[in-house]
Amino acid sequence: MNSDTRWLDEHEQQIWRALRELIWGFESAMDRQLIRDSELSGVEYSVLAALSETEGGTLRARDLAHTLDWERSRLSHLLKRMEARGLVARTECPEDARGFDISMTAAGRTAIEKAAPGHVSFVREHVFDSLTPAEQEALLSATTKIQNSLRAAGWWERTGKGG
Repeated sequence: MNSDTRWLDEHEQQIWRALRELIWGFESAMDRQLIRDSELSGVEYSVLAALSETEGGTLRARDLAHTLDWERSRLSHLLKRMEARGLVARTECPEDARGFDISMTAAGRTAIEKAAPGHVSFVREHVFDSLTPAEQEALLSATTKIQNSLRAAGWWERTGKGG
């Protein structure tokens, strides 16, 4: 064993395990809620939410990937599946034939409108309602510091995660 390793003490291990279980468990629970209530996965919801927040519901594929902080290859595979389900449409970008515009279809708009109330209720009930305002601020501070640390170390680059 490396003697320079800064091992976690018992309390730090408890915090780390709680955080790890939260990360894995929350995403899974959120996906189950979305699929049950709207037949959308968390990543599909993320794509439709990003498109719904733009003028006209359309973004360049590369801009959508950047907005979601996803690798373009992962987004491309997801968009193919979503296009097959009629949730989005891909068209050649008029300014650059190498790029694609991603547009939310009427079915995609219906899906996000159906999913949003339940999703917001899930987040409100399981995140915000269980924390005091001070705990919410502490959570924001802690998660921002962790993200910044990962970014500074080069570990937060286009992870392919989303949602």
